[in-house]
Amino acid sequence: MVAYHDTEWGVPVSDDRIHFEFLVLDTFQAGLSWAVILHKRETFRQAFKNFAPSVVSLFTEDDIKRLRGDASIVRNRAKIEATVTNAARFLEIQEEFGTFDAFVWSFTGGRTLRNRWREPREVPASTRESEFMSKALRQRGFRFVGPTICYAYMQGAGIVNDHVTPCFRHEEVRRLARR
Repeated sequence: MVAYHDTEWGVPVSDDRIHFEFLVLDTFQAGLSWAVILHKRETFRQAFKNFAPSVVSLFTEDDIKRLRGDASIVRNRAKIEATVTNAARFLEIQEEFGTFDAFVWSFTGGRTLRNRWREPREVPASTRESEFMSKALRQRGFRFVGPTICYAYMQGAGIVNDHVTPCFRHEEVRRLARR
């Protein structure tokens, strides 16, 4: 958890495979601890074919059944099915916008939102931007993409910098921000 915070969380993402990975992990995190998901990250990577949306979108009912029996991941049927559906919708967005990256960064005008929270309790669970993203994704057929999940995704993908100002990463991530 510390390594993820200190090296990945909040660093702006531009690679579509990483965007899909973060969406998948945030989908499975809903209602669970982020530590549980990070602990299972490698097995999620194996189960979802290195987070390749073009492969995951082709998963069959047999694949879903296999994943439901895989104790090394979270075996929630609705989340597994949502991931397969979301992979297909992800590809549609790539087709429409050129990249998924272009689509998700459009919610912040292509730049990182730089917050200046002093304490973790100040950080909101969702924002106007995450609500807009959630609505747009749901309109395109995505599932498990409520405003809170979208905001967690935006934080992880560096679309927003929510490292609190006393955190050493706040300034480091600020320098990496899209402007």
